[in-house]
Amino acid sequence: DIRRIGALKDREEIVGNQTRVKVVKNKVAPPFKVVEFDIMYGQGISKMGELLDLGVKVGVVEKSGSWFSCGDQRIGQGRENAKQFLSENPDIAEHIETAVRADAGLIPEDTIGEPVAAADTDADNDADTDTGEDTTDGDVTGSALGGGS
Repeated sequence: DIRRIGALKDREEIVGNQTRVKVVKNKVAPPFKVVEFDIMYGQGISKMGELLDLGVKVGVVEKSGSWFSCGDQRIGQGRENAKQFLSENPDIAEHIETAVRADAGLIPEDTIGEPVAAADTDADNDADTDTGEDTTDGDVTGSALGGGS
């Protein structure tokens, strides 16, 4: 069920829609989940709008009247100005996204703030590959294939 719940305006001009989607039937997840998001004309779903809404829900973004702030940093007055600020300041948007993902359990808490080095993950994969290569060296007509008798 997809419903338009409101228009998003920039002064007098309508620039998008607020949309509510209710998933009634789903084979891979629980049914009757409801989600709200912004669809901006010419852009698609607004990621910054989602970050702002989820940041307020989690508590990393404070809303006081029409003002939004992250910590002691004022983000903007009004939702559209706050979205614009997050678009222009990707470091603050990334901080909010990390906090939202950690709250949802998508990032283990012990890895928050620690960058993962690409060399560490490659070393683990090389070790697995080396053991696989050692077992395949030599004659292929072993007992696993049913030959060799």
